[in-house]
Amino acid sequence: MGYYDDHTNSERSTKKGGNKAGYFFSSLVGVIVGALMVALAFPMMDSGGNNVLNNSGTSEQSAAETQSVSYDVTTDVTSAVEKAGDAVVGVTNLQAGGSMFGQQQSEAQEAGTGSGVIYKEEGDSAFIVTNYHVIQGSDQVEVTLADGTKEEATVLGGDQWTDLAVLQISGENVETVAEFGDSQALKPGEPVIAIGNPLGLQFSGSVTTGVVSGVERTIPVDINQDGQVDWQAEVIQTDAAINPGNSGGALVNSQGQLIGINSMKIAQSSVEGIGLAIPIDMAQPIIEDLEAKGEVDRPTMGITLFDLANVPAVYQKQELNLPEEVTTGVVVERVVEGSAADNAGLEDMDVIVEMDGEKINNSMELRQHLYTEKSVGDDMQVKVYRNGEMVEVTLTLTDDSQL
Repeated sequence: MGYYDDHTNSERSTKKGGNKAGYFFSSLVGVIVGALMVALAFPMMDSGGNNVLNNSGTSEQSAAETQSVSYDVTTDVTSAVEKAGDAVVGVTNLQAGGSMFGQQQSEAQEAGTGSGVIYKEEGDSAFIVTNYHVIQGSDQVEVTLADGTKEEATVLGGDQWTDLAVLQISGENVETVAEFGDSQALKPGEPVIAIGNPLGLQFSGSVTTGVVSGVERTIPVDINQDGQVDWQAEVIQTDAAINPGNSGGALVNSQGQLIGINSMKIAQSSVEGIGLAIPIDMAQPIIEDLEAKGEVDRPTMGITLFDLANVPAVYQKQELNLPEEVTTGVVVERVVEGSAADNAGLEDMDVIVEMDGEKINNSMELRQHLYTEKSVGDDMQVKVYRNGEMVEVTLTLTDDSQL
């Protein structure tokens, strides 16, 4: 307490004066520094109001500028689509419809739309492969090219067993033709691209991507919609999205080569990502036959038939006199006069159980063997049961024109 009381009033007055001088000096320094910072922050101007460059020769102005930058994005997918995309066309099935008074309309109406692929250009014509079910029942077919040009098409031929058809149009506006690839070289996991017109021409040229999910798949097909399997279609399985309208479109590899014709999908609520395409290696000979002759040359036996499995057991034993161990095979309902079967000695109610040493369980297997392994003019060994006895005959196969 005494130390504090020893300070006189005059000493206190002097100390207060010193503090005021210090405050003034600090304020002056702050003003000078602030002025220097402002001078550095803004460019110096000459008498004409122009920017004065510093020693490095650059302006000290730092105004922000906005730039637009574009990138050329090129991938295997974009390259493949650029190569093959314009070869994919829309195919419109036009059918004449009846009026409310039962009179035929003068103009055909659109019955459905699918896709197709231009695979060849020759002379003044271009040729398109599509699915048979896309043009089935048509009175007229119209093709829409990638640029929107519409062309009337001629149906050269169709084959319901392989679900393929060939169209011909004018080649005047055609600029792109698809290149065939090798579907036998495909590997599971290999990238593929589906191009087509899902849900119609509104979404023409749509591209979906995926991989090969499986090769050499076989899918049961009911050709005549009678609830019985008539055929086993060989297909490529892919998870690239294939929707109604994609039928007949292109499945291409990463090089843009055509390796399949999109044909169908498995549409069930519990199934996702199973699209199916006809392998191009299998399609090529069919396409060639349809283009040249309008039909596929297939051998015929000259019989009508039905599956033994559909015959009640009592008739199998009493009418056909079959051994108990024979429960599968194909029953010859009728032999066409003058046919290969007639010439070989087959008879009505014979039960075919074997062809060329291969067991035949049903009519689907019979057709598969006949259509995929035999040709017109080939001999075929057939084993049948006749009145309880095994009989073997040799057929020389013909085509329908010889009946």
